[in-house]
Amino acid sequence: MVDRARLRRRAVTVLTVLGVAACYFATARLGLLQQLVHGQVTPLWPPTGIAMAALLVFGVRIWPGIALGALVVNGTIDPSPLSVLLITAGNTLAPLCSLLLLTRVGFHKDLDRLRDALALVFLGALAGTLISASAGSAALVLSGALPAAEFWPTWLVWWTGDAMGVMVVTPFLLAARRARWPRGVAPARWIEAAVLVAATLAATLLATDTAPSLLFLVFPFLIWAAFRFERAGAACCALGVSTFAILAAGRMTGPFADYGLAADMIVLQAFNGVIALTALLLGAAVTERNRTHHEIRRLCARLSEKLARQDQ
Repeated sequence: MVDRARLRRRAVTVLTVLGVAACYFATARLGLLQQLVHGQVTPLWPPTGIAMAALLVFGVRIWPGIALGALVVNGTIDPSPLSVLLITAGNTLAPLCSLLLLTRVGFHKDLDRLRDALALVFLGALAGTLISASAGSAALVLSGALPAAEFWPTWLVWWTGDAMGVMVVTPFLLAARRARWPRGVAPARWIEAAVLVAATLAATLLATDTAPSLLFLVFPFLIWAAFRFERAGAACCALGVSTFAILAAGRMTGPFADYGLAADMIVLQAFNGVIALTALLLGAAVTERNRTHHEIRRLCARLSEKLARQDQ
């Protein structure tokens, strides 16, 4: 029985590792549709968000899945063995270091506190991804695929792309893992959710397809999603808005039509960063406030019950 249980646990671990590798590869192929530099540097790299979420949920034991996914992806787009190994090492070490930093500060993967949102942004997204950006850009230079003069521009796009992956994709996945089909929800709530989705989609399409810069139009809907639907609503809204903005930047339409690549990337990454930061912080703050409110109500109810017993 002990051997069977051990074999079952090992089989589950192997399947989880392979599942992480498959998700990493699939989302990498999607991310590469918007590549900007040397066919492998994008403004949003979803696999980093996948890797971060997988480590937070399953633990360090699934790191071979991240390494396998990164190795296969980079092996298909870069024939240089040195470049492939360096990029794979950076892509694997970056989320592992982010996990170590988050663990040191007592991070909660439920993102139910404001401090957790801040930790994910500054330690998980901005700090850990310095490793992958540095290793990847250096690998391209060393392999001769990138001129040395292009190191820092490439590094900046790589770093912000990986950071956006953590800030946008990881919160969505952490919220999705706890998603359940709601029961007993009033019809008005469903109507509100449908109106929010339609209004957010319309505002995003208008903001990203209109020549004047109307990107600010999406923020009221992001705030609406955070206040009314907490973390899940804010995470879904941020992911959708960022995706449409990246597609518009790739087509160089709307507010991204009149500038060069460098200026477009500055505007895009600044916009996506503010969207992700607003969604994370506001969603966590609202969740923490609501949880505190419910706890106060529960304690008040218990106190009222005790006082009622004493009066009897």
